[in-house]
Amino acid sequence: MNHKSLFTQTSLGPFVLRNRIVLPPLTRSRSSQPGNVPNSLMATYYRQRAGAGFMVTEGTQIEPRGQGYAWTPGIHSQEQVEGWKAITQAVHAEGGVIFAQLWHVGRVSHTSLQPDGADPVGPSAIPARNVKVFIETGPGEGMLADPSTPRALSTGEVKELVQLYVQAARNALEAGFDGIEVHCANGYLVNQFISAHTNTRTDEYGGSLQNRLRFLREIAQAISDAIGADRVGIRFAPLFASTDEERVYLGLVEEDPHETYIEAVKVLEEIGVAYVSLAEADWDSAPELPNSFRQAVRKAFSGKIIYAGKYTPERAAAAIEAGWADLVAFGRAFIANPDLPSRIAHGSPMNTLDPSSMYGGTEQGYTDYPAHSE
Repeated sequence: MNHKSLFTQTSLGPFVLRNRIVLPPLTRSRSSQPGNVPNSLMATYYRQRAGAGFMVTEGTQIEPRGQGYAWTPGIHSQEQVEGWKAITQAVHAEGGVIFAQLWHVGRVSHTSLQPDGADPVGPSAIPARNVKVFIETGPGEGMLADPSTPRALSTGEVKELVQLYVQAARNALEAGFDGIEVHCANGYLVNQFISAHTNTRTDEYGGSLQNRLRFLREIAQAISDAIGADRVGIRFAPLFASTDEERVYLGLVEEDPHETYIEAVKVLEEIGVAYVSLAEADWDSAPELPNSFRQAVRKAFSGKIIYAGKYTPERAAAAIEAGWADLVAFGRAFIANPDLPSRIAHGSPMNTLDPSSMYGGTEQGYTDYPAHSE
């Protein structure tokens, strides 16, 4: 099939992108310890993949309490900011455009990952089910564990968190990033405020859908005010499921994902952010997003729309040609194929992904996947 639509230029905020192929946020847990500091190995990894039209980093915690997995990088200390500078310089040297994904896991954490062994924080004191976190048990060694029961944030603490997001966005620009994406998907902190299943608050951040969207609205508005809305993106993971069992995803229950996320997109349209990224469920039997939802997103939002999930180049090109996607992200394929855009363009065979080296470790399964020319 002709993938020409994937290789047309498009704009994203102030940037002109050379193609429509996106490197999405992919947790790889390779930061240096102590301090969760980005390093030269990570710079090599991102530089290898800078042929993407647009790149977003792995989730990057905005504060120490935001960490839910061992060895993930942060963007709250000066040492971390300096580490990221080498990465943004490497990507820019290849002509790439890269945003930092700002991440706070909220309740999806463990006391061993929290400052002073404290309880994780969340909108309400409801523990996460159907999900594991990864904790360190020794240098370079770890294990899966159940998340600890969180403590509910006070109203004042929620407002302080909004400012922590703003500071992280400023840190990202200091580190040389072109902009930021706020992680509002996959059952993490912002998603926990949006979901009625995890948010039972009785203050201004709980109750009605508009109240549950308030945390998202305040973060998106405050960051846009600080760095410019045209350098801001938001990621969601709407789940449309046919059974109660499927609806429970990372401990969240999506009662009416259509209403919830269309209202969320309308909030972002008011603020004027550059893009919305929609991560589709990607397990084998996962339900697909209805076309009625895709059309409603396009109608509600005038910025760029990115989709990610089980996309082949053929499906991605078709989505762009149909008009409901502007860019399409490829996750696992980009891990195994650093030169993915070139391979798609030339119809080259693809490397096979090694799932055992996805999280943590060395250059093996990280920077040693060969380009096709090699």
